[in-house]
Amino acid sequence: MALRAALFWALAATPALAETSGLIRLTDRDDLFGWEAVGRVDLGRTGYCTGVLIAPDLVLTAAHCLYDRQGRLRPPETLRFRAGLRDGQAVAERAVARHAAPESYDPAAGMSVENIRADAALLQLAQPIQTALADPFRLHSGPRKGLRVSMVSYGRKRDAAPSWQRDCGLDWHGEGLMAFDCNVTFGSSGAPVFVREGRRARILSVISGGTSDGESPVAYGMDLPALVEGLKRDLRVAQTMQPGNTGFRRVQVGQGGQASGAKFAKP
Repeated sequence: MALRAALFWALAATPALAETSGLIRLTDRDDLFGWEAVGRVDLGRTGYCTGVLIAPDLVLTAAHCLYDRQGRLRPPETLRFRAGLRDGQAVAERAVARHAAPESYDPAAGMSVENIRADAALLQLAQPIQTALADPFRLHSGPRKGLRVSMVSYGRKRDAAPSWQRDCGLDWHGEGLMAFDCNVTFGSSGAPVFVREGRRARILSVISGGTSDGESPVAYGMDLPALVEGLKRDLRVAQTMQPGNTGFRRVQVGQGGQASGAKFAKP
């Protein structure tokens, strides 16, 4: 399957600043209400991604965020999740005990179609975050044509607080992939794409990367339900195999060779 010929990037970021459009900065506590489960995943001192709670101790993000520029899996103790972070204050902050990425994800392959399809990961927190502080989101069952979505993300030049894009669209989906016209940039990796269902939004996908062709923005995500269930099983197996462990060991679910971090590249 060929993606349109355009600039293509992985959206992990190093801290920086830039102009955005169509985004609402969630600065005040009242603005953040209901979105506290979205937070920033700090990758040591080298960068960050966006993540979202799907359980009190589980954060969903992009798989490529777990790898450094050399394609090495980051030790979980170098990661930190800061729920609802805004202007230096987080609703809750937790260390990461272990993580899991799909075996099919290859950090050496860059932003290939196969990698986008597998570009989701789970972080298991060392301690759960109380739902009274940040209520986890559930997954949506699947996409449908013409679906309107929203997105909450951190990003370059807007990394101090989450930004909410209230309305963007699902352009197409198929073969485990989705494309959106949402506004993304470096740091938006792992940002949840939401669809309204009942009284509360549910997670349809997470952002893997995007393109810029001089016209409208395009962001790419993946189908989640089966992928996330597999990652949960991997974490359960890791816990079973490590009785009494404090949790600060990584789950090595498929490692590739050399790979650079966030970069521009032609597909």
